[in-house]
Amino acid sequence: MKYTLLVTVSFIFFSCNWAKQKTKETVNKTGEAVARASSEFVDGVSKGIERTFQNEVVLSEQLKEQGIQPGKITIRGTDSTTDNILSVYLIFEKDFDRDLTIKVISPEGQEYGRRTEHIKGQKNEAGYFDFVFDKRTNIDGKGKLQFN
Repeated sequence: MKYTLLVTVSFIFFSCNWAKQKTKETVNKTGEAVARASSEFVDGVSKGIERTFQNEVVLSEQLKEQGIQPGKITIRGTDSTTDNILSVYLIFEKDFDRDLTIKVISPEGQEYGRRTEHIKGQKNEAGYFDFVFDKRTNIDGKGKLQFN
């Protein structure tokens, strides 16, 4: 009788441990799958947002001749504004020291923002420059950025 009870208790104990282990493995695998799916979802959403915020960039012939090229352009805001700051990475192929004006134009061709900043850069240099538009200027993801 003692032997049968010992075998039964051992069997129950090992069965419970086996079940706990299998449950733990299943939960871990499920967690990994959820994390992977979430990561892929977030990655897909952020890529979609990047595509949405692509404005056409138009550089005047004069700026091209003066050896300036825009690189990455980002749109951001502050705590009290929405998307009114344009950060432009400028690449200087020649020495550059003059005012640069950027106009924000809607998809319909209507200008709704303009900002001029004095830009100075040496040949073979590059850097970010911020153009802070009026707080009411909400730079849309579609349209045109015209550099003059």
